[in-house]
Amino acid sequence: MRNAIEFEVWGDYALFTDPLTKIGGEKLTYQVPTYQALKGIVESVYWKPTIVMVVDAVRIMNPIQMESKGIRPIEYKGGNTLANYTYLKQPRYQVKAHFEFNLHRPDMAFDRNENKHYSIMKRALKAGGRRDVFLGARECQAYVEPCVFGEGEGFYDNYEEIHFGTMVHGMNYPDETGDNQMEVRLWNAVMKHGVITFPRPEECSLTRPIKKMKAKQFNETNVQSANALLDEIGGE
Repeated sequence: MRNAIEFEVWGDYALFTDPLTKIGGEKLTYQVPTYQALKGIVESVYWKPTIVMVVDAVRIMNPIQMESKGIRPIEYKGGNTLANYTYLKQPRYQVKAHFEFNLHRPDMAFDRNENKHYSIMKRALKAGGRRDVFLGARECQAYVEPCVFGEGEGFYDNYEEIHFGTMVHGMNYPDETGDNQMEVRLWNAVMKHGVITFPRPEECSLTRPIKKMKAKQFNETNVQSANALLDEIGGE
């Protein structure tokens, strides 16, 4: 796809939290990143409401290693408590993604210029992203740079298949689906020769409703002014 990007992202630690472990105040990372976490990274590189980022695949470059740390999170009523967070250590991934126009946002139809968005996105990637990049959690700072997906040696290149069971795929939001419903998507993740190929969000059959909500609508004049400012910052 002409509007696709390929990049490498890495950091010292990652925390793609398994929601089942958060009930008791602990946090345990998934072994591999979720679709939603990678989508967040792509959107940190470049995003506008006109487009929807779609993650195609991720390649696991480094061995999966975990490290537990004692953390003192601040409680809502003041003070803090001790909790154990289990992170991924020295994660490194190659990611392939592309963008599509968000057809559920007719108020952004005037901004559907593929060449403009693709050009800005490529420049933003070379600069390391427009916003801070992190791997799953705010404390896990990360870095991105362009790459060729599949180049270089990955630790799991010679592994036929590794199954990770049922895990979170991502979230359905009304402004991207057109439904007045927020949902969580689940899927059975499988890695083949170090690569996890993601199904598209609408292809995930395991969904669970969270709550009713409506998509935000913006005044066209305000949207155009905001986009003009972002374009100016991006070099347009």
